[in-house]
Amino acid sequence: MSANEANRKRMLGIVGSPRRGGNTEILVDEVLRGAEEAGALVEKVILSELDIAPCRACDTCRKTGQCAQRDDMPALLEKMERSQAWVLGTPVYWWGPTAQFKAFLDRWYGSNYAMFKGRRIILTIPLEDTDASTARHTVGMFTDALAYLKAELFATVLAPGVLDRGQVREHPDVLEAARRAGRAAIEK
Repeated sequence: MSANEANRKRMLGIVGSPRRGGNTEILVDEVLRGAEEAGALVEKVILSELDIAPCRACDTCRKTGQCAQRDDMPALLEKMERSQAWVLGTPVYWWGPTAQFKAFLDRWYGSNYAMFKGRRIILTIPLEDTDASTARHTVGMFTDALAYLKAELFATVLAPGVLDRGQVREHPDVLEAARRAGRAAIEK
């Protein structure tokens, strides 16, 4: 890594939708694009392509400092720790995040909570319903969890009324809001 890269801010995009190239991934990509335009190094992971098992509630992590599971979560936590900002993307499934995202979120329990303090978080949440309030439980879950962990919920980009793959592209205002959020998270 060059000295220039070492001094640049980093943003990690985490896509919680199992549908590649869908609205969630497009929104995450737009946030990352804005961050990159502001000079950040960016990286993206797709949760459905990782092996992240659900939490077993065994408390091994609390007793030993290590999760009992042997999967991709420790490597993902390392990427999160290296990044000053994260964009978390999930569509709304039954008023909540996807199963992939919820398993990932539940595994935060065994992480070092200090890693979250001060991190800038951007949420991107597409939903089929045209009523944005349908995302209220998903947004509320993130708002409460991030406040508890002392992370900064920097921006929330909702995209109501999008179901079909790529449909969010028909909403340039939402795409621009995502790009602006990515830029602002790095510039401020």
